[in-house]
Amino acid sequence: MMNEGKSNSILVSGESGAGKTETTKLLMRYLAFLGGRSGTGGRTVEQQVLESNPVLEAFGNAKTVRNNNSSRFGKFVELQFDKSGKISGAAIRTYLLERSRVCQTSSPERNYHCFYFLCSAPSEDIKKYKLGDPSSFHYLNQSSCIRVDGINDAEEYLATRNAMDMVGITEEEQEAIFRVVAAVLHLGNISFAKGTEADSSVIKDAKSRFHLNTAGELLMCDCEKLENALIKREINTPEGVITTTVGPNSATVSRDGFAKQIYSRLFDWLVNRINASIGQDPSSDKLIGVLDIYGFESFKTNSFEQLCINFTNEKLQQHFNQNVFKMEQEEYTREQINWSYIEFVDNQDVLDLIEKKPGGIIALLDEACMFPKSTHETLSQKLYEKFKNHKRFAKPKLSRTAFTIQHYAGDVIYQSDHFLDKNKDYVVAEHQELLNASRCSFVSVLFPPAPEENTKSSKSSSIATRFKMQLHELMETLSSTEPHYIRCVKPNSVLKPAIFENTNVLQQLRCSGVLEAIRISCAGYPTRKLFHDFLHRFRILAPEILKEKNDEKTTCQKVLDKIGLEGYQIGRTKVFLRAGQMAELDARRTEVRNTAARGVQSQLRTHVAREQFLILRNASVCLQSFVRARLACKLHGFLRQQAAVLKIQKNIRRYFARRTYSQLCLSAITLQTGLRTMAARNEFNSRNQDKASIHIQSRWRRHRDNLSYIKLKRAALTYQCAWRGRVARRELRQLKMAARDTQALKVAKEKLEERVEELMSRLSLEKKLR
Repeated sequence: MMNEGKSNSILVSGESGAGKTETTKLLMRYLAFLGGRSGTGGRTVEQQVLESNPVLEAFGNAKTVRNNNSSRFGKFVELQFDKSGKISGAAIRTYLLERSRVCQTSSPERNYHCFYFLCSAPSEDIKKYKLGDPSSFHYLNQSSCIRVDGINDAEEYLATRNAMDMVGITEEEQEAIFRVVAAVLHLGNISFAKGTEADSSVIKDAKSRFHLNTAGELLMCDCEKLENALIKREINTPEGVITTTVGPNSATVSRDGFAKQIYSRLFDWLVNRINASIGQDPSSDKLIGVLDIYGFESFKTNSFEQLCINFTNEKLQQHFNQNVFKMEQEEYTREQINWSYIEFVDNQDVLDLIEKKPGGIIALLDEACMFPKSTHETLSQKLYEKFKNHKRFAKPKLSRTAFTIQHYAGDVIYQSDHFLDKNKDYVVAEHQELLNASRCSFVSVLFPPAPEENTKSSKSSSIATRFKMQLHELMETLSSTEPHYIRCVKPNSVLKPAIFENTNVLQQLRCSGVLEAIRISCAGYPTRKLFHDFLHRFRILAPEILKEKNDEKTTCQKVLDKIGLEGYQIGRTKVFLRAGQMAELDARRTEVRNTAARGVQSQLRTHVAREQFLILRNASVCLQSFVRARLACKLHGFLRQQAAVLKIQKNIRRYFARRTYSQLCLSAITLQTGLRTMAARNEFNSRNQDKASIHIQSRWRRHRDNLSYIKLKRAALTYQCAWRGRVARRELRQLKMAARDTQALKVAKEKLEERVEELMSRLSLEKKLR
């Protein structure tokens, strides 16, 4: 897959979250065959990258409307290769973690998996972090979905801890990580009430105070300073620093921003820690990148995250257009063949609408964030005025804050209610100082002291601008590589196997540009072969032309003219064939080869028949000689048997006479021995009669006890056999029920296969009619 002069990139995209994850894992295992390097503990780079997946999925994946395990961040895995072609390092780049999900979740979605995993941890961990049921936390109970079918949160917690061990995260770091996660949950349960003074707030009740103190203990910072950081602000003035209080709403916004910053810093630390564990090769000049990116999203309510995600897909679609459509037509021009320009949808105007500076949506959003009095309504009015004549922008009739963008994949209506809050990307100075002074070294590392010259710029920075810069760097990386595209399609919306929703699948293929690529490919010359490769494959169709001393281009032309093919093109270095012409050439090639094969087979059968005749003739001669030899051997054996019979009779008579004499002697001796033994036995029995009576009594008692033991043992065996029979009958009923379910699934599968065959036949008929 890797070329000598250019690196490679593999783009995995689509709506199927689980499908993209499995596809990425399969790609990583396949790339391991290209080369390997031992990492920490003797593991290869590819193994360490795969082992990091459970960690990143736990902290960066969540259940959405469409997927139970949707990546809420983009991931670009770089596999670096040395000059010998072996893997020398790797790096993981992440893009746009959906931070707002930490504080806002709507049904039927869930927050990030790690929160639910931690709430299902062993009892000692739950007691340590003062946790409870997920429904008791504000950041988790905003959605009615707490449990997900197919995901065991308790088992996944242990799997995540094990994966952390694999990537080199120590026990102390793991404890600190989950302390921070638990602190975020407790922060969400802190509520505020209006204070005695105007524009002031206080902790609402004892329950909120408990969660405040618990969050301070977990973050190892002063609880009083944590409270002041949430409800107070310090303003620098020429006269000095002025401390003011904020209202309950502002304190809630400050709390949510604090939680989002903590979680975002924690996720960035995990990515950097995994990269450090894997190891990078700064001297590598070749890489294979696997980009696992979010697919196009359009929900009932679309916010700032969907705008960034769809902006990413617009960028990737343009990259796809340039590499599939434009490069194909450039090849037609380079090969100097007669062709007509093929029209395709260009989405550059959508990209200009979003990212153009000045005047784009992102620029106007950043401008609105710089003014404290800006609201989502003023932002929407500014967008309406700026883009009222833009063909890709529209204003819904019944909304004053929503706007519609006509994306490449379809129209999406965005609600701008939280755009300003989600776009702001600065850390409150009080929060920075509080966590930097934490007694926990892990927390203080997450919030290092910011340089004074960067303080002002950090306050004016935005998520959209930072994401646009990351996306620009990603596109530069992809442009410097040779891309390969993998489109993952979600077969159904019920998340069950063996079900295909035709309309849904067709819509995904249309949105991802696959149908457009097929249309352009069929309209042009989808099959192209170098002259050498073409002649190597189809020279058997006209062997007499190859004897002429012509160049490859002329020879290809004569071969195609002899065959009578129409509609093809001969370029400078390649033969361009229309759709279906390659199959026609292969059919003729197969026919020629079959004819030649039949000739070879006839000659081979003649040779085999003669060989068999010679073998049979030689076998018959050998058989005759063998039969004659056997008859001679039988006559010789009969003569030997007669001599042996006489000798045997003589020895048998002698044996019988000797045996009769020996029996008489033995009988006399036996009789004498028996009489003497009888007399001695009578005397011995009289002496031991008393002892025998004592032994009989002891044996009777032992026999009686043994009978009682045997009865108890038989009763126990009888009970055990009855219990095992009952268990066996229960398992038999379960197996019978499983057999009936399997038979029903088999019948459903056969019906689906018949439906697929019918649809395939209809599709082929439709293609022929077109």
